Amino acid sequence: MEEQKNDRPRDRRPHRDRAGGRQGGRPGRRSNGGHRHRDERNPKIESLVRKIREELADSIEPIIIPELNAYERKLIHRQFDNNSEVVTKTYRLGEEDYELRVYPVGNLKRYAQKMAEEAIEKREKVALPHMSNYERFIIHDYLKTLDTIKTTSVGEGDDRHIEIEPEVFGRSLKRFIRKIRLF
Repeated sequence: MEEQKNDRPRDRRPHRDRAGGRQGGRPGRRSNGGHRHRDERNPKIESLVRKIREELADSIEPIIIPELNAYERKLIHRQFDNNSEVVTKTYRLGEEDYELRVYPVGNLKRYAQKMAEEAIEKREKVALPHMSNYERFIIHDYLKTLDTIKTTSVGEGDDRHIEIEPEVFGRSLKRFIRKIRLF
């Protein structure tokens, strides 16, 4: 009788149980580091996420949530991770003070598009309300693909805002003219 050989390389990693810990681990230890499992529900976070979704539905203003611990902030980040319409960011305010901001990126882009169309239609500058650095970045980045407008940030501090101005010749024509001048 001939022995059968297994052509697959042998997996030398330790076998893990369902909870993610090694079998035969130290007694008295929780296999997940003392944290809840991903599939466990947190009623506080669920109600907070529901409230955030309702408030962001038609808003361009970010929602600021102070006084969450690191684990709660992580759970909220995780809720919006794969959503291109919403971005979450954590800002450090002091030694141990943090705030979580939830930005309605999709709404900001739609608002910027609407204002750009208005500037082109009226053929004059349109000033947007004051915004944070991140919000201005989103709008500049989104509108930079349009050759028919120009965006500039104007003002200082809390009064800093974006002005959208229609381009007379468009950016692509201006680039072409610059190239001609080089020759």
